[in-house]
Amino acid sequence: MVAFARGIAALGIEVITFDFPYITQKRRIPDRGPVLEVCYLAVIEAVRRDIESARRFLFVGGKSMGGRIATQVASGTPAAGLVLLGYPLHPPGRPAVMRAAHLPAIRRPMLFVQGSRDNFGTPSELNPILAGLSPPPTLHVVAGGDHSLKVSRDPQAQAAVYDDVQRTIVRWIQSVIKN
Repeated sequence: MVAFARGIAALGIEVITFDFPYITQKRRIPDRGPVLEVCYLAVIEAVRRDIESARRFLFVGGKSMGGRIATQVASGTPAAGLVLLGYPLHPPGRPAVMRAAHLPAIRRPMLFVQGSRDNFGTPSELNPILAGLSPPPTLHVVAGGDHSLKVSRDPQAQAAVYDDVQRTIVRWIQSVIKN
């Protein structure tokens, strides 16, 4: 995520990364939702206090669980939009356990970047959920991508995929800001 954030920052968008408490404490098991949400909200508060551009336009998001937590807190924040990489629609192999009931309440622009082979939810599984959201979200599919958006073992080919995703994110953010 840090390298990904650097790539987006190099394209002109300020990016802040952070670790949830379980990561900083070097634990393998994530904290429960309320702890993760409090942490995320504290980061939003600090960023809006300390970074002038975040007071104008703040986008929240994250990869997998970080993105899910962003969606859970977004309604109560001044976020202009959400960027979600590998949204965990359901646990692998358990498509009946959906994590989408809260999405309609967000009512903000959302960009979902999903690998076509994501075992936490493929684009075809996401599409019916996204169809009911307002404003209509954007879905960017990484052809052949897994949950981490990996498509190749070739470092140059993978770097090109990540570069394309980063450019897609920047263009999407810029389009939201213009509207």
